[in-house]
Amino acid sequence: MHVPDGFINAPTSAVTGVIAAGAVAVSLRGARRELDERTAPLAGLVAAFIFAVQMLNFPVAAGTSGHLLGGALAAILVGPYTGVLCVCVVLLMQGILFADGGLTALGVNITDMAIVTTVVAYAVFRGLVKVLPRRRRSVTVASFVAALLSVPAASVAFTLIYAAGGTTDVAIGKVATAMIGVHVLIGIGEAAITALTVGAVIAVRPDLVYGARGLEQRLKLRVGGELVDAPAAAPAPVPAAAATARPHRKLWITGLVTSLVLAGFVSFYASASPDGLEKVAHDKGIDQKEEPHASADSPLADYGVKDISDARLSGGLAGVIGVGVTIAVGSGVFWVVRRRRTAGSETPPSQAAA
Repeated sequence: MHVPDGFINAPTSAVTGVIAAGAVAVSLRGARRELDERTAPLAGLVAAFIFAVQMLNFPVAAGTSGHLLGGALAAILVGPYTGVLCVCVVLLMQGILFADGGLTALGVNITDMAIVTTVVAYAVFRGLVKVLPRRRRSVTVASFVAALLSVPAASVAFTLIYAAGGTTDVAIGKVATAMIGVHVLIGIGEAAITALTVGAVIAVRPDLVYGARGLEQRLKLRVGGELVDAPAAAPAPVPAAAATARPHRKLWITGLVTSLVLAGFVSFYASASPDGLEKVAHDKGIDQKEEPHASADSPLADYGVKDISDARLSGGLAGVIGVGVTIAVGSGVFWVVRRRRTAGSETPPSQAAA
């Protein structure tokens, strides 16, 4: 659902740019509360994984494909504020390096694909978790539903943005019907990928899933004919170095290898059909004023390495480079945010003495 340059006029693009900038600023502050020694090392990996899976277009209808948006997955794994930043990093890398999603439309894409999907998904997820049984399976079920609804919500958001500033004269009813219809189908794929990924992480390290925190069910004991909570067992002492390294070693390596394999190898077998927005734009004439991408001459444009004629090798190398750059930039951003939280929590010596 990457919106190219020329679909939305300049004033509307500017407004969405302001909205996106404000959301990023709020998310940076919120991420300082979400990121800790468990989630900070994984946030960059989540961004890289989303980048890799977005390369895997899957068929959803005749001549149409879809791909992961990732807002629901990121919000549930590392928190909603951090999730917005994860998707923003992915969109920025795609727009600058791979000419995917217009640069003048970056505000539109962040508003639609990062903010709307994350907010809608996490709101639905938290609502479901409160009413479902307090079990790990409930987290997976809630993840599925939240991701499913986040994709058509993003299509509605695009339709509203297009109604406000579309550059072509197409009936908004036709746009809404086509966009929502195809993205409901894409949402099923999004839901499956999100639920499988969240379920896999919960199976090995449930403590690393932000959305699953506080869902542990306390053991009940019958005392005097009444059920009472059993006292919590004291955790075994863990050396400080091990406590810091353990959360991200095995899972981080596994996630990185998986991302590299998906982007570097599996992506070659992805559907070549246009995605939902591209298909609707072509069928309804929304793309009549599409403009060339500012990064069209990038060595990695269109997810291929320039001057490498072998399509498999070119696409695979581009995917591997994309994963590497995304995890490097994302990890750098989240390291800085985490450092600011640590610095802000330290008490100055003068205050301590007082």
